[in-house]
Amino acid sequence: MRNKFSIVKKLTHIAVCGNIGSGKTTLVERLSKHYGWLPLYESVEHNPYLRDFYEDMQRWAFHLQIYFLNSRFNQVRNIRESEKTIIQDRTIYEDAYIFAANLHKSGFINERDYQSYLDLFHSMINFVQPPDLLIYLKADIPKLVQQIQLRNRDFEYNIKLEYLKKLNEHYEQWIGSYRQGKLLTIDMNDLDFVKNIEDFSLIVGKIDLELNSLFS
Repeated sequence: MRNKFSIVKKLTHIAVCGNIGSGKTTLVERLSKHYGWLPLYESVEHNPYLRDFYEDMQRWAFHLQIYFLNSRFNQVRNIRESEKTIIQDRTIYEDAYIFAANLHKSGFINERDYQSYLDLFHSMINFVQPPDLLIYLKADIPKLVQQIQLRNRDFEYNIKLEYLKKLNEHYEQWIGSYRQGKLLTIDMNDLDFVKNIEDFSLIVGKIDLELNSLFS
């Protein structure tokens, strides 16, 4: 039986991960409002490299990944210092294990730059604690393309299907080996939580079960 001096674990960090167009940002926004969590979004609109990257991946891949890595590490620092419960749009793990790894494997980041990137990542990861709950939004290519088209960002017009496919393969490999903390996978292919309140309620129900098990 828990006595009055027992320390009750506080929920501090939830993260939502998934491929481009999987619905991460919108879900983070909805969940932050539903639970009263503080959202931390991925730096997209004010990213100085993203537009250039989609036009010329070979030239800008390394610059983009360094920018994202630094931005995400600053978010990790903010999460550690905050007293609020924070929900994060994409994790620092994805920067290295998904996007940088894919760009290196595809030849857009050369070996020398990739090793420098990994050295920096491994230095940072020593100061990173995994989220209390990682929510993975699993989506097939047709769903991703549909979502990307709906949000109508002009700089994403150049995204190739092969690029999305390779990212999905990296996600499946990473998620299959994820052991850092509690993981919830949600299949998004037949869900539309923006238009259908039932779909959002379904997602919330799954999250509630995971959160309850964290403190039971």
